[in-house]
Amino acid sequence: MPDSSLLGQFEQVVLGAILSLGKDAYGVTIHARVVELSAPRAVTRGAVYATLDRLEDKGLVASWLSEPAKERGGRARRYYRLEKSGEQALRESARAAKRLYDTLARSWKGLAWKSPH
Repeated sequence: MPDSSLLGQFEQVVLGAILSLGKDAYGVTIHARVVELSAPRAVTRGAVYATLDRLEDKGLVASWLSEPAKERGGRARRYYRLEKSGEQALRESARAAKRLYDTLARSWKGLAWKSPH
C-alpha cells in the first residue's frame, strides 16, 4: 500500500513554488513558477490547479480568497500557503532527494556524469 504522505515529483514542484512565492502565491504566479522549475517540460494551468486541489485535500496547503478587485473585473484571487504538514513533507522530500543525489554521485564518481550544481 503506498504511503499517502509521500509526495510525487510534481507535487514537490508545486509546493516549492508556493514556498518560494511567499505572500504572492496565487494561481497565475504559482503556474509561472512551476513552468520555470519544470523547464523544458510543458505544464498546463489545469495540471497546477488539479495539484493545488489535491494538496489542499491532503492538508498540505491552505487557500483563501482575496477581496474582489476592480482591475480583475470584480473577481477575487485565490491565494495559497503551505501548512506545517506541507513544509514538513517538502523537507522530507528534499532530504530523500539529497540522499539519492549523494548515492548517485558516489556511484557515478569517475564517470562522464556531471553534477547539475
